[in-house]
Amino acid sequence: MTLDIIGKRKIWFAISLIIILAGIASMIIKTFTLGAPLNLGIDFTGGNIITVSFTKNVSVSDVRQALDKLDLGNSVIQKTATGEFIIRTKTLTDKEYKQVLDAFKNDVAPYQEGKLSRNEVKPVIGKELTLNAIWALAIASVLMVIYITFRFEFKFGIAAIIALLHDVFVTMGIFSIFWWEVDSAFVAAILTIIGYSINDTIVIFDRIRENLHRKKKDENFEELVNKSIMQTMARSINTVLTVIIVLVALLIFGGSTIRYFTLAMLIGVISGAYSSIFNASPLWVEFKYWEQRRRKLAKT
Repeated sequence: MTLDIIGKRKIWFAISLIIILAGIASMIIKTFTLGAPLNLGIDFTGGNIITVSFTKNVSVSDVRQALDKLDLGNSVIQKTATGEFIIRTKTLTDKEYKQVLDAFKNDVAPYQEGKLSRNEVKPVIGKELTLNAIWALAIASVLMVIYITFRFEFKFGIAAIIALLHDVFVTMGIFSIFWWEVDSAFVAAILTIIGYSINDTIVIFDRIRENLHRKKKDENFEELVNKSIMQTMARSINTVLTVIIVLVALLIFGGSTIRYFTLAMLIGVISGAYSSIFNASPLWVEFKYWEQRRRKLAKT
């Protein structure tokens, strides 16, 4: 059975457009009301890094519970192999820092004075990180267009890049709507999503190219692409389900440190699977029809 995915492409485009516009609207509203389109972490806004060792063995949850009483429960807390805790918080005043130390002493355990340190993270690091991420995305997009054009054709490359941007905007939009924290791990997740999505798209494009060589005279582009998508559908579904199972397990058992990274990956993987099937290939069909119409107009 072959589903008419391409024939209903305007529906898929509309669904994507609604989600993206909702995300953009959220980012605009959050910019005016909260001062930023996304809930930026200390990697972007600056903050403090506290390194502390306790006199007895304590867990990350013990430290987080103590910080939660000071409205710092969303801080990034990492426990090293030597038992030290590295805690990333918002920028603290001297008074707030003293309250944190008192909370450690009273609610967790006595800390070792000689191993206590507090460092400030400048927001300039966040600006560099953002700029580098934008450059990475731009360079990767150009190189992918060149590669796909060389291996397939230019219209395939443009369709693939639009699908990739779809995944980026969907992920950012959902993070803005739910006001989940964005840190350096989020940037890593976005770049990973791009790699996953383009791989899925290339598999479908490769099958379309193979079927183009065997295209029947009475077969139009919609029928050919529908057939190509169905031939790769099982592979796409099995791949995305396998990744989702792993990510859900990480979301449940991975702890709060990687929660937002896992959420970004989960959203991006689902969006990538959707865009590869319902956006990239239908866009290529649209481009082919535009090309045909342009040729007809040129002849007249």
